[in-house]
Amino acid sequence: MLDGHVLVDAHVHVPVLTSLAPAWIQWARDFGPEGILDRVWDAEGRPRPAVLAELFAEQGVDTALLFCEYSPRATGYQRFDDLLPLVEHDPQRFRPVANVNPHLHFPIAAEVRRQLDLGAAALKLHPVHGGFRCDDAQLYPAYAVLEERGVPLVVHCGTSSFPGSRNELADPEFLLPVARDFPGLDVVLAHGGRGWWYDAAAFMALSHPNVWIELSGLPPKRLPEYYARYDLRRLARRWIFATDWPGVPGTAANARAVVGLGLDDELAGLVLGGNARAVYAGLDHLEHLAPPPPGGEPA
Repeated sequence: MLDGHVLVDAHVHVPVLTSLAPAWIQWARDFGPEGILDRVWDAEGRPRPAVLAELFAEQGVDTALLFCEYSPRATGYQRFDDLLPLVEHDPQRFRPVANVNPHLHFPIAAEVRRQLDLGAAALKLHPVHGGFRCDDAQLYPAYAVLEERGVPLVVHCGTSSFPGSRNELADPEFLLPVARDFPGLDVVLAHGGRGWWYDAAAFMALSHPNVWIELSGLPPKRLPEYYARYDLRRLARRWIFATDWPGVPGTAANARAVVGLGLDDELAGLVLGGNARAVYAGLDHLEHLAPPPPGGEPA
């Protein structure tokens, strides 16, 4: 826990380094803590489970959602199955997130089911790196599986600087038919509209009960600027804390900076962990960590 709150980092990357494009490794060196690649990854480029668990425990992270990415066009071919040794080492602290690319996976629903059966807490789509639109009909079978299973969809909704990125595909407008056609599916906007879609992302989160804003890659002190047209406290009720680790100086520092925007204790609890517990699959183990509400039973 961090300062009395359950802390979930809902956007963490721990790939096998040999599966990556060189630009990813340079990004981690440029934006992450000094020496992080040498500390966490071994000589063969595989993350060390015990070291990673210790690092996140030091930062007060109760659960980290681990991402993979089948995007050979931009960042590499990061396999879902490579996350499983980390989860096996510390299944309460680490949960995997599924990923598919419609150019690579067919039938797509079968691959989504396979990854969910292996414990995925969500399905992440990366249209910018993968080169597809999220309103493509070939993705609808995947959405149907998610809605049936009660598992959320996470979509990269923001610009990317990686070579090969197609930033025009990050427009949250492409998710409007998805939110409409699958009302029982929670849709999480990773990076919250980073670039020039902040207003669109905020409007969608406030107007659709199944749409959320995930804060990965956004400097906390800039959030009031990014969402200046909206009441920040009202919008914060739709926020899910995340960092885009390892591309962040420190998880705990980021979490405290978000709370420092003026969030009261109840709202801080929602942003740092409560909303994630409500949205992602398989986080029931965090329930016993949550402090009870005043005069009531544990949330």
